[in-house]
Amino acid sequence: MRDEPVDGAEPAQVSPRHNGQADLRAAGLQAMREALPGRFPEGDLDLRDGRLGEELVEIGLTSVWGSLWARAELGRRDRSLVTLGILIALGAETELKTHFQIAMTNGLTKEEIAEVIYHASGYAGFPAATAARNAAREALES
Repeated sequence: MRDEPVDGAEPAQVSPRHNGQADLRAAGLQAMREALPGRFPEGDLDLRDGRLGEELVEIGLTSVWGSLWARAELGRRDRSLVTLGILIALGAETELKTHFQIAMTNGLTKEEIAEVIYHASGYAGFPAATAARNAAREALES
């Protein structure tokens, strides 16, 4: 079952078959803007910074945001749950900080995020769960 849009935002929807990289990029920008409201101005964005590996963000925009987050077959709330579990298991603290905020945008509560961290401790290990808890505290507490 698909989740209802949060804050009146209609989730981006693309079919598994795309008309090309431009479609994936546009779908990715829409999905990213919906997940992180107010962070990215409207219109086309140049995400390159002129430094080593500058295309990595563009690759993520099309391959992760455009190809995965924009799919309609799984709701955004569910995608956040899956993503948090994976990132906790990987120990990806930097990404977790952003995805904790995205999870809140997608309808998870702080209590549910804590439960994801507790649950991950049994599967990903206590050190990974502790690092995730610390990242959540930094990202979500004032």
